[in-house]
Amino acid sequence: MTTALLYRPDTAPDYPTVSFELYPPRSLEPASSVWVGVNRLIGAAPDYVSVTYGAAGNRADSRDRSVQVLLKVLKEHPHLPAVAHLTCLGSTRGELQMIVRLLLHAGIRDFLALRGDMPPGGIDHIAPEHRLNRGVELVQLIREIAAEVCPEEVVSIAVAAYPATRGQARSNDIAALVEKAQAGADYAITQVFYDPEDYASMVRELRLAGCRMPLVPGILPLNDLRRLQALEKLAGVKVPEHLRTMLSQKDPRTRVADSLKATLDLISGVLDAGAPGVHIYSFNRPRPTLDLLEYLRAAGYLARKPRAENAQRQRPQRGPVDAELVGLALRHLTPAS
Repeated sequence: MTTALLYRPDTAPDYPTVSFELYPPRSLEPASSVWVGVNRLIGAAPDYVSVTYGAAGNRADSRDRSVQVLLKVLKEHPHLPAVAHLTCLGSTRGELQMIVRLLLHAGIRDFLALRGDMPPGGIDHIAPEHRLNRGVELVQLIREIAAEVCPEEVVSIAVAAYPATRGQARSNDIAALVEKAQAGADYAITQVFYDPEDYASMVRELRLAGCRMPLVPGILPLNDLRRLQALEKLAGVKVPEHLRTMLSQKDPRTRVADSLKATLDLISGVLDAGAPGVHIYSFNRPRPTLDLLEYLRAAGYLARKPRAENAQRQRPQRGPVDAELVGLALRHLTPAS
């Protein structure tokens, strides 16, 4: 099954999906600590995984390592959909054509099409006339090549959404999502946000614009203040003051418990708003992600739900996470390192 089928009304499962984003390990050795963690995540039976570019090295190195990891996952877990991240910036049009063909011929049928971030200094070494400059162009490119390479098969394309935007930036994002859907995008995965209402309002505005494309909320485990601050600098999404205070607590066990509860409240909020599932940014750290997954399953957050979108209004409102249930989920926890 390709990922698009997980979000279509006639083929979607009757439960919220759970998927993980993975980073390409520096080493492809199966005994490396990072690969052990990746295999633990895959062993938790997510609906799919996505493989992003690594943070180290130049763009070509990161891109090539990402492709290697995708092919390794595909070989070792042939029934697990693996989503390939592709970015416009950092590659020529010809390079992207080559990579898309390579991945399609290797059996990859799922892509996340992104514009990408400018490198340090704000200058891409590839001239604009030799690269794709907008995410919608990458969606179009993948569709064109897929129609040639595997015309009888379903190829899924996801794009990015930015729920934390406001005002004109939000309007621009909605217009971009509509354009990408018209170009052939199947669903969107959101970037980091901290308020469920940001997600819910973006869905409402997208529907008012006449677009039914599913939005899958991207969830970052709220357990590492330094990571949240780094993302604030990178993506411009301000860390709420209450999270800063919570993650600055001196007692590590209290900090771990409160961060788990905050993340679960966020997930509860988006599921109650009708989200079709969650995509967890794991950063290859299995413990926070698996703690979340264990709790979600045990507490019934991933229970069967009505397929019809109209029935989402009838889903019971869960409200804030029960502190006693969080305590049960923490029974095997020690302070995070």
